[in-house]
Amino acid sequence: MSGMKRLLLLSALAVLAPSPAAQSPAFGLVIRNARIVDGTGAAWYRGDIALRGDTVVQVAAAIEPGGATVLDAGGRVVAPGFIDIHTHARRGIFEVPTADNYVRQGVTTVIEGPDGSSPLPLGEFLTKLEALRKSVNIGSFVGQGSIRSQVIGNADRKATPDEIRQMQALVEGAMRDGAFGLSTGLFYVPGSFTPTLEVIELAKRAARFGGMHKSHQREESVQVLDSVRETIAIGEEGGLPTQVTHHKIIGKANWGRSLETLRLIDAARARGVDVTSDQYPYTASSTSVASALLPAWALEGGREAQARRLKDPATRAKVRAETIAMIRDARGGGDPKNVQFASCGFDPSLAGKTLADLTRQRGMEPTIDNAADATLWLIEQGGCQGIFHAMSDEDVERILAHPTTMIGSDGEVPVFGRANPHPRSYGTFARVLGMYVRDKKTLTLEEAVRKMTSFPAARLKLTDRGILRPGMKADIVIFDPATVRDTATFEKPHAYAEGFTHVLVNGEVVFENGAITAARPGRVLYGPAKR
Repeated sequence: MSGMKRLLLLSALAVLAPSPAAQSPAFGLVIRNARIVDGTGAAWYRGDIALRGDTVVQVAAAIEPGGATVLDAGGRVVAPGFIDIHTHARRGIFEVPTADNYVRQGVTTVIEGPDGSSPLPLGEFLTKLEALRKSVNIGSFVGQGSIRSQVIGNADRKATPDEIRQMQALVEGAMRDGAFGLSTGLFYVPGSFTPTLEVIELAKRAARFGGMHKSHQREESVQVLDSVRETIAIGEEGGLPTQVTHHKIIGKANWGRSLETLRLIDAARARGVDVTSDQYPYTASSTSVASALLPAWALEGGREAQARRLKDPATRAKVRAETIAMIRDARGGGDPKNVQFASCGFDPSLAGKTLADLTRQRGMEPTIDNAADATLWLIEQGGCQGIFHAMSDEDVERILAHPTTMIGSDGEVPVFGRANPHPRSYGTFARVLGMYVRDKKTLTLEEAVRKMTSFPAARLKLTDRGILRPGMKADIVIFDPATVRDTATFEKPHAYAEGFTHVLVNGEVVFENGAITAARPGRVLYGPAKR
C-alpha cells in the first residue's frame, strides 16, 4: 500500500472512531473503601469493586473511578447479595413487589415453591412474575404435593402406574418451564400420603433436567431420624442432590437428636450422596394449626371431609387423643402457651394470642386436654396459621454450625402491620450475622456469608451469582458488622433489620439511606433446564 493510500485510510478510520468524550466510561459505579467478604468463605480483604451495568467488572485494591458514580462503603462489609433458598414469597410479592422485609436484610434473591407446594402450571406463574416490577430476583421449585393433588386429589392411596406417568410429565413440564427442582412436603397432605418410592420416581425425572430435591420432611419430632434417612434415600435413589429443608428437631423429648441427624448427613456424604440442609435461626416453627396439631388422616379429602369426621363422636375422640399427644410431645411444645396464632381468617383478633388464651376464652382452664378441645373448635371455624415454640437453642446452634447447612428464612412477604407473622420473615439473615456471628461467635463472618451466598447459588446452579468477582451479576449488600441485628420479635414481628446501608440488585441500588428506592431491577431466575 502506498504512503498516500495508508494516510487516507488512517484519516477515514479517525473520522469513524468515537472521540474520547463520546466513549462510554469504563465503569458505571465504583464501590470504594470496602471490606470485601466475597462469598467463597475466604478471609475478608480491603478493596474496591467496579460495576458496569448489571455486572461486576473489576475487584482490586484500588480502582480509579474515572467518570463513574462512586459509592463509599466507609469500611463496611461488602458482600454478595443473600440468596434465600426457602421462601413462601408468593404470599405477598404481588402486594409488596419491593419485598421490603427481605431487601432490608440484604436478600436479593428469593426462591419459591417449597414444602411440596407450588403454582401449576409453573410457567404461567413465572410469566406473571416476569411482568411484575419488583426489587428482588425470584425463582421457584415445583411442588410434589401440588402435582399429586392435581392428578390424584387428597386421597390416601398409592398412585397407579398411569398416574405416576402423569405426575412425571408434570415434573418434566415444570423443569422445562424453569423450576430449580422438586420440593416435597411429606409432612403435609397429600405429600404425607405418598410412599417414598413414588417420590423417587418423580425425583428421577427432575434429575434428568439437572434439578435438585428439597424436603419438608415427613417428621421432625419422634421419627426425625427416619425422615432424614428418607430424604437421603430420595437423593441417593433418585440420582440428584437432596436437601433437608428447615432442618430442625421438634419436641423436648427429642432435643439433642441433631447430633444424630447430622451424623446421618455426614455418613451419606462420605459414601457419595450429595445431601445438605438449610435452616432458619429460631426455636419456633410456623405452619397451619391443622397441619401441626391434627393427624394427617383426619385432613384427607379437604375441609368438608374433615368437618364430617369431627361431627362423628367416635372419630372426634380419636382425633382429640392424637391432638393431645401433638400438643404434649411435638409442635405444641408441651404447653398450650407455646402455640401462638399468626393469622386467623375467621377472627383476625386472635393474631398474636396463644392456644392457652383461646382455651381460657372458651371458658376452660388451659390444660393440654382442654387445649385439644379448643383446637378442634378452631379447626371447625376455619383454622389459623400458627407459630409453635418447640425447639432448643442447642439444636439450632449445632445445625447452624455444621458445614452442610445454608440459610433459608421459610418466610413470606408480609404486608407491614398485618396479622402476626413469624419474625423470620424480617430477621433471619440479620439474626445470623448479629447473634451467631458477632455475639455468640458460632460462625465466622466469612462462613456465615458463604452460607447465604455461594453455597445456595451452587446448590441452585446459579453460576453467575453468589460471589463477588468479575463477570458475576452485581447483587451486592453493604452492612456494618458491629451494628447489624434483627429487631423483629414474636410479640412485635413487623420490625425491619438494622445495620444495612445499601442493597444492589443487578447493579441498581434498591435500598439506601434507610429507604427503598424507585428502582425495580429484579428478575425471574430460571432453573438449569430452562437456561
